[in-house]
Amino acid sequence: MSLLLDPFTVVFVQRALLTGALVAVICGVVGTWVVLRGMAFLGEAMAHGMLPGIAVATLLGIPPILGAAISATGMSLGIGMLQRRGRLSADTSIGLLFVASLALGVIVISASRSFATDATAILFGDILAAASTDVLTLAIVAVITLVVAFLGHRSFVAITVDPRQAQLLGLRPQLAHVLLVGLITLAVVAAYQAVGSLLVVGMLLGPAVAAGRWATRIPSTMALAALIGTASVAVGLLISWHAGTAAGATIAFVAIASAAASAALHGLLAQISGRRRALVERTS
Repeated sequence: MSLLLDPFTVVFVQRALLTGALVAVICGVVGTWVVLRGMAFLGEAMAHGMLPGIAVATLLGIPPILGAAISATGMSLGIGMLQRRGRLSADTSIGLLFVASLALGVIVISASRSFATDATAILFGDILAAASTDVLTLAIVAVITLVVAFLGHRSFVAITVDPRQAQLLGLRPQLAHVLLVGLITLAVVAAYQAVGSLLVVGMLLGPAVAAGRWATRIPSTMALAALIGTASVAVGLLISWHAGTAAGATIAFVAIASAAASAALHGLLAQISGRRRALVERTS
């Protein structure tokens, strides 16, 4: 067992675990709302929407997370503008900007002949290279996420159940939706450093879906999703270390696998419980 856990004695792996745990907390909270409101496509679009900003920032020598934030924010504003002025549905607006952003990012990357290594880090993350500043940034983002989720909880529940009723109750559903989109943008930008722009949605969806099988209340679902996400990071780092695989991709795969494992275990326990009830009914 000690040989298996030896990677966690290395300083940069410990930092990667802490970084991943903070990402898991952020994605656990935001991912729960993404699953409940069916906003997975928006999360995916945000992840791809960061690509041109990250690419340009890398070429200019400025912090990539700044470029990611600007690009993702532009994506959010663009979706809203197309819906209001272009009279397009949410899916159509997201789809148009999703493809445009991805294409623009690839164009920027392909235009630079010295971009191969950086492109890999952008797409699949480099959690093992996380610095102390990354940990501090994620800690701040985690606090902001928790505070906004707490303060906006009632409004978020209302727009999830019945937006029209939320309007009648004076809960300002449009503002609540903007705040929720803002949280998704914040989570995607913060998490890309760990698992990359292409795989960040795995951390948003996998643990939240897995937790939804066992928790009945939204706060407990968020807490369980954060725990499952943290466990996914730890397991992913161990597999990556011993198997020599890419850390970010491995973590994202484990996070998605947690949803499948949760569904299988929940179904198995339901079958066992059903058989026990049937046996009790026969013997009574």
